[in-house]
Amino acid sequence: MENKSIIHASFQSWKIWLAVLIGVTVASFMVYRSISEERFIAVEEATGNYRWTDSNGNGKVDVLDKREFIEDQNGGYTKQTVSDTLRHIDWSTYSYLWLLLAVLFVVGRDLFYIWRIRLLSQNDLTWRSSVNVVLLWEFASALSPGVVGGSAVAMFILHKEKIELGRATAIVFITALMDNLFYVLLIPFVFLFIRSEQLFPATISSSLQIEWVFWIGFSVLLTICIFLFAAIFLFPHLATWLLKSIFSFWPLKRWKTSAIETGKEIELSSKLMRDYPLFYWIKVFLLTCGSWICRYLVINAVLQAFLQLGFIDHILILGKQLVLWLFMLISPTPGGSGVAEYAFGELLLPFSQSTLLLAGMAVVWRLISYFPYLFIGAFLLPKWLKKNT
Repeated sequence: MENKSIIHASFQSWKIWLAVLIGVTVASFMVYRSISEERFIAVEEATGNYRWTDSNGNGKVDVLDKREFIEDQNGGYTKQTVSDTLRHIDWSTYSYLWLLLAVLFVVGRDLFYIWRIRLLSQNDLTWRSSVNVVLLWEFASALSPGVVGGSAVAMFILHKEKIELGRATAIVFITALMDNLFYVLLIPFVFLFIRSEQLFPATISSSLQIEWVFWIGFSVLLTICIFLFAAIFLFPHLATWLLKSIFSFWPLKRWKTSAIETGKEIELSSKLMRDYPLFYWIKVFLLTCGSWICRYLVINAVLQAFLQLGFIDHILILGKQLVLWLFMLISPTPGGSGVAEYAFGELLLPFSQSTLLLAGMAVVWRLISYFPYLFIGAFLLPKWLKKNT
């Protein structure tokens, strides 16, 4: 009882709003940093006020490196921010409609996720709880490095929503399996229509061997799919064995009993899942497809708002997003921040020669699909914790 009183005291009203204020401040700073980032852009010779000097000697113009440019009133470069570019864009009704469609795709992505998580809980989660789980999961993913993701937090969130920890873990495993399965099945389909040289940008493919990294990443995801399928449907006892082995090490021994109990819960949940009808799993996978297609179409809609693109262009953009997603997956930064914007510009350079415009579109894309979760999570998390503690 005393511990419970301490916990509730930790969530007093002023502390909740302090947490909200800190969260909103951090999110606002990240938005400001994105739109105020300065870049050097090429202009007609002698009309700019900066000259490129190649200070690092790599023979490449790094538009973000201030050390490579010195002031020169007859130079060939000028300095602009992403916000300057956005202000100079001809914002028409056409642009706003496509950006509205991009927002609707983001909403659609989350609606598919909400439906899927409720279905995987066998409707034990209410619609409201499912919304909380998905939004907080997205918030955790936005704060976590791409290579880590928000899965561990998702297990905690599901457990707090009265789902047994082992069952919550099994549900998160299933979502990971379905997400990766969609990706590995889509790759061969895309290569039926798009040549590999169209997907990988020549500007970075030769130096970083991005194509090799892509196929290595694909192989890793395929291996993960096979492992998750085997662990959930073929050999569920592996979960208990694995947790028992991990928590046998001295620093973790104090949690060994709880870990074994969790493993048994995972094993029981997996055995129950094997008895679900085939149509159930088809439905779960279709919801996964719907969420990922909506995720990809956000970028298509953002580009269409500023560029005139044809049907084939949109197919190629969808293919390039498979490479972009891999960039974000291996990113060491929170939510792929920085890496996502860089990869966006490199991969989509064939559709616009203006690197600053591409940077502007990347920021618009992130403003629609990434930053909102930082603000939503900042408001939702403290209240949700108070309610579920």
